[in-house]
Amino acid sequence: MELRGSTVMITGGAIRVGRQLAIHMAQQGANILFTHLPGEPWEEAQAQIAACGAEVLAQPLDIRDTAQIRAVVARGLARFGQIAVLINSASVWLKAPFLEITEAQWDNALDVNLKGPFFLAQAVAAGMMRQGRGVIINITDISAFQPWAGYAPHGASKSGLVSLTKSLAVELAPTVRVNAIAPGTILLPPNCPPEVEHWLTDKALLKRIGHPTDVARLAQLIIECDYFTGSILQVDGGMALT
Repeated sequence: MELRGSTVMITGGAIRVGRQLAIHMAQQGANILFTHLPGEPWEEAQAQIAACGAEVLAQPLDIRDTAQIRAVVARGLARFGQIAVLINSASVWLKAPFLEITEAQWDNALDVNLKGPFFLAQAVAAGMMRQGRGVIINITDISAFQPWAGYAPHGASKSGLVSLTKSLAVELAPTVRVNAIAPGTILLPPNCPPEVEHWLTDKALLKRIGHPTDVARLAQLIIECDYFTGSILQVDGGMALT
C-alpha cells in the first residue's frame, strides 16, 4: 500500500506516540484523521501535521462511545472519501493494587483499550472491504506478555487486544490486513524519577529508552509491506526478554 494520497486514521493523535505516528504518516504524504480528548493540545498537533503538507482533520472522540465512533468515521469518509489505515493508538494506563481496583476502573481500562479498538475496527472495515484494501494496526504493549504488579486491568486489556488482532486478521483476510505493535518503554511518563529512568534503561537489552519514531517507522513498514497480517511486532529494545 502506498501511503501517499491515502487516509490514515489515528486515535489519540494529539499527544505522545499518537502524535508522532500522525506526523510521520503525514511526512510520507498521507492525509490524516486524528482523534483527541477534550483538553489535549490538538490544535498544536494539527498545525504540526499540516506543516508536513498533509490534509488533516481533527475530531474529539471518547472511544468508549460507539455512537461517537461511527460519527467520527462518517465525518472522515465525508471529508476524504476513504480510510485506508486505522491505527488504534489511544490508551489508558491504570495502576492500582489488585485488591483495590474498582469495577469502574476495570470497565474503563477494558472499554478504552479493548472495546474502543474493536468498534473502531468494525466501523472502518466495511469501507475497507468495499474499496478492496485496508490496514489496521493496534498498539498494544509488552504488558500483554509480561505480568506487571499493579497493572492487572491494563495487562488484561492489552492481552485481549493481541487476541483481537489475530481474530480480525483471520476474519478480514485477504482484503484487510490486521497487525499489532507492542512497544516497550518509548516515552517516559511526566516527572519520571531518575531512579525509575535508570531501572527502565537497564531493563532493555539495548540499554536505552525508545523513541516514538521507532513505533512510527515500524507502522510504516507494516502498512507498506503487504505480507504482514496477524503479526504482533515488538519494538522494545529487548525488554520482553529480561
